[in-house]
Amino acid sequence: MAVMERFEIEGGKRLSGAIDVRGSKNAALPILAATLLSTETSVIGNVPRIEDVFRLIEILKSMGVTVEWRDDRTVVITPKDVDPSRMDTVPVKQIRSSILLLGSLSARFERFTLAHPGGCVIGARPIGTHFDALKKLGVDVSVSADGKEYVIDSSGRKSGVIALREMSVTATENAMMLAAGMPGKTTIRVAAAEPHVEDLGRFLAKMGAKVSGLGTHVIEIEGVKHLSGAEHAVISDANEAATFLILGVATGSPIMVRNAHEEHLDIVLEKLREFGADFRVEGESITVIPAERLVAVTKIDTRTYPGIPSDVQAPFGVLAALADGETLLFDTVFEGRFNYVAELEKMRASAIVLNPHQVLFRGPAKLRGTAIRSFDLRAGAALIIAALVAEGKTVIEDIYQVDRGYERIEERLQALGADIRRIDE
Repeated sequence: MAVMERFEIEGGKRLSGAIDVRGSKNAALPILAATLLSTETSVIGNVPRIEDVFRLIEILKSMGVTVEWRDDRTVVITPKDVDPSRMDTVPVKQIRSSILLLGSLSARFERFTLAHPGGCVIGARPIGTHFDALKKLGVDVSVSADGKEYVIDSSGRKSGVIALREMSVTATENAMMLAAGMPGKTTIRVAAAEPHVEDLGRFLAKMGAKVSGLGTHVIEIEGVKHLSGAEHAVISDANEAATFLILGVATGSPIMVRNAHEEHLDIVLEKLREFGADFRVEGESITVIPAERLVAVTKIDTRTYPGIPSDVQAPFGVLAALADGETLLFDTVFEGRFNYVAELEKMRASAIVLNPHQVLFRGPAKLRGTAIRSFDLRAGAALIIAALVAEGKTVIEDIYQVDRGYERIEERLQALGADIRRIDE
């Protein structure tokens, strides 16, 4: 029987101290997938010890990849003997990021299959953009007769100029990996420009590909048939940094967030200043200067980078519930990412879900602890923030979702003075 875990949180305490941001989940996963482009050993540092990383490593191992932890956050990967036919479908179905294997395996193998990826339930999240991008680069993707897996034929892969159907991060990364692993020059237009996309590009360059245009919406890659292994340290997680900054603002706590890059957080910091907070930036540390009073922001809309990330929409929702006035939260990226709103309402927040993309918060709410559930990774982080603000005890079920993206978050919050415990049963 699976072990069920929950968080029990006593809220209402002001926090203090410093918290370190770990390596970026959204950078580590494509970089781990990209190691398959070479037969040589790669060494990846600053890897976060989170469930999604562990599941992807399980998938790599099941295909015959040698994976060893050199230390707590350094992984040594030797993908010399890879056999996609041995891929374990169970972890593939557990994480959305298994879709990233499309690009790297298409560059190295002419035929393979991939089970339908899993992950958070936050809307349709169609992957047609991935298939369209690969098709334009000569890769055919079809569905098996039983409908349980994708059948990939990349025997006709070729470099070229492509435009993505939308500014999809993972579709951009799949196209980048395929382009890096085959000879010729590929131009990817309407490319995503997030910092973790840049980090993948830097890793591909270390492997021997020529990469230009990182940080823009036109990326050019000149690939080679035989890429080498490489050594690379994953960038710190901007979404995690934003979560901790919002935590400080919500709880009125002057916490210091270390290993945070201000240039990756510009619009997040500006929006938090609109709520009334301020910050002291010293190198790669950002300290929260709490607001005397949280004032509602008229509208928060998530966008592709450099806009507010959809991944911090839910934490911003908690802040909107606490602020004085009305805030319209508009998730332009995903529909169905408002499951957490009903949980906040159980805690006495005032909110109206207008449609799958918009919710109106009316504050200030005086949150009360109760029993709630985490429906997805980012919602779980938001509910932890709400519980730390709330009066009384909150129990959060289904915390596996939080573990998918935040490394032992309760231990790190305890160091700030938070009363949070992980309960096994």
